[in-house]
Amino acid sequence: MAEKISISQDGSLVVSDNPIIPFIEGDGTGIDIWPAAKAVMDAACAKHGKKIQWMEVLAGQKAFDETGEWLPEETISKFREYLIGIKGPLTTPVGGGIRSLNVALRQILDLYVCLRPVRWFEGVPSPVVHPERVDMVIFRENTEDVYAGYELAQGSDEAIKLIAYLHDEMGWEIRHDSGIGIKPVSITGSKRLIRASIKYALSRKRESVTMVHKGNIQKFTEGAFRLWGYELVKEEFDDVAVGWDDCHGEPGERLLVKDAIADNMLQQILIRPSEYDVIATTNLNGDYLSDALAAQVGGIGIAPGANINYVTGHGIFEATHGTAPKYAGQDKVNPGSVILSGVMMFEHLGWDEVASSIVKAMALTISEGIVTYDFARLRADATEVKCSEFASAIIDRL
Repeated sequence: MAEKISISQDGSLVVSDNPIIPFIEGDGTGIDIWPAAKAVMDAACAKHGKKIQWMEVLAGQKAFDETGEWLPEETISKFREYLIGIKGPLTTPVGGGIRSLNVALRQILDLYVCLRPVRWFEGVPSPVVHPERVDMVIFRENTEDVYAGYELAQGSDEAIKLIAYLHDEMGWEIRHDSGIGIKPVSITGSKRLIRASIKYALSRKRESVTMVHKGNIQKFTEGAFRLWGYELVKEEFDDVAVGWDDCHGEPGERLLVKDAIADNMLQQILIRPSEYDVIATTNLNGDYLSDALAAQVGGIGIAPGANINYVTGHGIFEATHGTAPKYAGQDKVNPGSVILSGVMMFEHLGWDEVASSIVKAMALTISEGIVTYDFARLRADATEVKCSEFASAIIDRL
């Protein structure tokens, strides 16, 4: 009998062998990549005695067409009730009150961690010489920074009032024809994000956590993010982790926590990727870094992601790319991002054997040159297959 996933008093998920999991098919190419990904996930679950009871919920264009709403309250309620969900890409509506459906889901459910693991699969075309040296996990703060959406349009009454206030009260000289944005970065948001990254690194025996920031310029937001992170290490993890300045580069058996300025980090991930492991960063920096790293290992078409609240137990796993509507219904695009997001979901549920079997089968499929068009056009030895055929090839190798 299918059961809801629940959370225990100690914060761990309680998952049966037959859980109910809501899903959003996704807009555009979602009609192609979701069925392909679902087939792989179902086959891997069956191999290990598991079965998912899938529950479709609506968001995006499909929701608007059927209900007149881009993000129905029922969808939010289902994610709240069933804790764990997975989704394909969603379109951003033109006009209306929602900037981004993805951002809306993260903020409404307080999914404060955007988790993006980045690794290379043998045979995936890459623009760098040594993509195999990239093996990082990004913890991107999801609820604050410029993504909070506190913006005022140039020339609006509100912008004019705020500019005047800042001039009169703070002495700030801001051009009168400016748009205004507010960048909140809090102790609460920063510490819970960095805490999650440290716990993740410890549980998976990673070597380091790097806090990425622009604190040399933005001293009281991103600089504070760095400061609060080092405070957290001393307050909660002193026996198992140590800050760079407190160990003189010699952490011993403890997890090393260090920091890097954002612009320098974009160089470091290219020239010294093997020196970085788990990354904890603010929202906008995390956006830049995750896409830049994805490019090094084959692009966002194969990059998975998750949005998680480790306190409440809620998590939504998602494709990190867009909807690519011009390819919708052609059975053409790479379903790898959704498949690997499913892998992340299984790992989060504690189904490590299911996750591992998918990764091994997918790696074998790609190494044999069986790939979708995005990789086939960059490999002379490739056998180009359709989206559904790529999924079938992975299932054959489970």
